[in-house]
Amino acid sequence: MNGDILIVAVFTVTVINIARYVSSLRALVVMLRDANPLLYQQICRRESNFFTLSPQGDISRQKRLYQYIRSQEYLHHHDAAFVGKCNKVRHLFTLNVALSGALLATFFLVAFAGW
Repeated sequence: MNGDILIVAVFTVTVINIARYVSSLRALVVMLRDANPLLYQQICRRESNFFTLSPQGDISRQKRLYQYIRSQEYLHHHDAAFVGKCNKVRHLFTLNVALSGALLATFFLVAFAGW
């Protein structure tokens, strides 16, 4: 029973942080409209002006925002709130990657090491 509780705990923390990440990313896209209109036009659909995070969305547009945040192009921006939001999204993404790895490691430990 110990392993099941560990998996549920790590899974719960991961899901909560993914929800925080998606929420922060959507807030960033709203801020992006005023802070960087050119990038906003590049990542948002022209017909609906709405950024989607679904697999059915245009991956190249989502990748453009990912590259913008990963390369930290936002550091030269004049709006401190926008830079702060970009930093938050970047750190939440890193945290989610680490938590996903921890979840996989927990699955492995419970399944094969017999925790």
